[in-house]
Amino acid sequence: MYRVLLVDDHPVVITACRWLLNEAGIASLIEAHDAESGYDAFVRDRPDAAVIDLRLQGDEFGGIRLIERIRSHDPRARILVFSMLTDPRIVRSAIDAGASGYLLKDAPPHELPKALEQVRAGGTYLTPELATRIALLRNVSDGNLPTSLTPRERQALALLAEAKSYQAIADQLGISYKTVINLTYRLRQKLGARSLPDLVRMAVEMARPGL
Repeated sequence: MYRVLLVDDHPVVITACRWLLNEAGIASLIEAHDAESGYDAFVRDRPDAAVIDLRLQGDEFGGIRLIERIRSHDPRARILVFSMLTDPRIVRSAIDAGASGYLLKDAPPHELPKALEQVRAGGTYLTPELATRIALLRNVSDGNLPTSLTPRERQALALLAEAKSYQAIADQLGISYKTVINLTYRLRQKLGARSLPDLVRMAVEMARPGL
């Protein structure tokens, strides 16, 4: 067994994680409930890995700052984010801050030990869906898409990367639902994609992100 630091301000989450990790026989748990005590526990106990929620004591990005602080203290720290936040921009920020993995709290229970073991062993963990959305977001924001795309097409593609529905895209861009369908069709033609999933995969291949 190895030692894991869990930083979360919800006692029920800590209890559930402790049970899951004990059942898997892979870790003993050190708990902390806020960013400051989490950092102190990391420095004091030197855990093999840390599991950190991003929203701590009402601060949506307290976990990201904690990740940065831990990685500044120990660049080799193994950190798994355990959060309900699904916005790809937030996920990317956590990865950029130094997290090696990102697990959603609504994932099946067996995914926690699996994700933790991969991160502790020096690997990365990210579901294919989140990886796709991050890669597509990076592709759009970094300007790596073909120059033939219009600004409006890039906007639509960025919103698709955030898993927005056609209607949500129409509302945000101030255009009709039919126009969104036409934009998506043109994107698929320009990128050589046969369907929306193909469109996303094409963007991922062009981005070639490294976590």
